[in-house]
Amino acid sequence: MGARERFEIKTVIKTDQGVRLDKWLWAARFYKTRSLAIEAINGGKVHLNGSRAKPSKEVKLNDQLRIRRSLTEMTVEVIALSDKRGSATIAQTLYAETDESIADRERLQALRKLSTPPGGFADHKPDKRERRKIIRFIGK
Repeated sequence: MGARERFEIKTVIKTDQGVRLDKWLWAARFYKTRSLAIEAINGGKVHLNGSRAKPSKEVKLNDQLRIRRSLTEMTVEVIALSDKRGSATIAQTLYAETDESIADRERLQALRKLSTPPGGFADHKPDKRERRKIIRFIGK
């Protein structure tokens, strides 16, 4: 048994227990810190089984989580529980994204790619004269 296998066994908790939602989101690497996970939960960006949850809510196996980060929204199913943050490969084994979520995310990404940003594309960087005009217009 290698060091990696021992670490993986240590990080996964027994199936009859639950883990705090903020700890699980942090361990599954959806958020860099627990405080960011707590902010997202309190801000309504994380839903557990279709309803808003508090950071202390226990996550159990087969729970559905809907996580919204910036422009993307993911629906994942909890496969394993962990309250310790491991490597990214271990974190990916904690959840499985639903097929509908993957399809929606890819469809929205393709739409964003096709749409133009507000103001259109600039074909060049502004030269000295244009920069001066921009600065005058802004009023600095």
